Amino acid sequence: MNKISRFFCYVVLILIAFISLFPFYFMFVSGTNSNEQILSIPPKLTPGTELAENFGILIGKMDLFHSILNTLIISIVYTLFAVLLFSAAGYALAKFEFRGKKLIYGFIMGTMMIPSLVMYVPLFEMMIRFNLTDTYASVILPLLANAFGIFLMRQNMLGFPSALLEAGRIDGVGELGLFFRIVLPNEKPAISALVIYMFTSMWNNFMWPLIVLQSENKYTLPIALAMLDGNPTNKNYAVIMLATAIATLPILIIFMLFQKQFVAGVMGGAVKE
Repeated sequence: MNKISRFFCYVVLILIAFISLFPFYFMFVSGTNSNEQILSIPPKLTPGTELAENFGILIGKMDLFHSILNTLIISIVYTLFAVLLFSAAGYALAKFEFRGKKLIYGFIMGTMMIPSLVMYVPLFEMMIRFNLTDTYASVILPLLANAFGIFLMRQNMLGFPSALLEAGRIDGVGELGLFFRIVLPNEKPAISALVIYMFTSMWNNFMWPLIVLQSENKYTLPIALAMLDGNPTNKNYAVIMLATAIATLPILIIFMLFQKQFVAGVMGGAVKE
């Protein structure tokens, strides 16, 4: 690649990066400005001095810390169970031979073509029958049936050396020991990618928690944000932007810290059978 081509490539990449990052910048900056400054033409694009006032209004309008705690508990518990279940399922589908294996895997992959909206009514009826509505369990359990997580872990574990497993069996290590002591420690990139994806999806999940949670003290952060300011003619966009920034910040931090593992985990699934 010559210098001119490289220059234009960098210009295009910088432009794309600017377009991608500007909405986040505007969101964070707007949380420090007043509503009038945001709605002015042109809007103010530099940090302001209204952060403390906007935060006080936000705390007065919603139970921010309780909503964050609810979301954190649900997201962490869901992620832990998801990593364990999807890793075990991916390991079984990648390294064990049993009757109906291809049929089961095909059925799991086929569920990815079913729109999630179609499942809300039968899932809600199941939660009613099990008397689980308005509980953390009603948010977590149905979403553990996630074909993408199983697919991701299976694809990564296809590349795991079978000879290492056979050596462990010869040494007398049981199947659970192989899974927890040999397989999982060597699948850290894939597990990191799975953790980021599952935690993010649950942290941002809005529709399903909205359906199954009725008590305001159990609302997750996305639901609380949606109900923050329902007046369509007199919205305080500065407060809304600040609340959205607070909800987005943990996800940005997690992704920035583990982006290398995320990319490595996703690329690790690009293997041929």
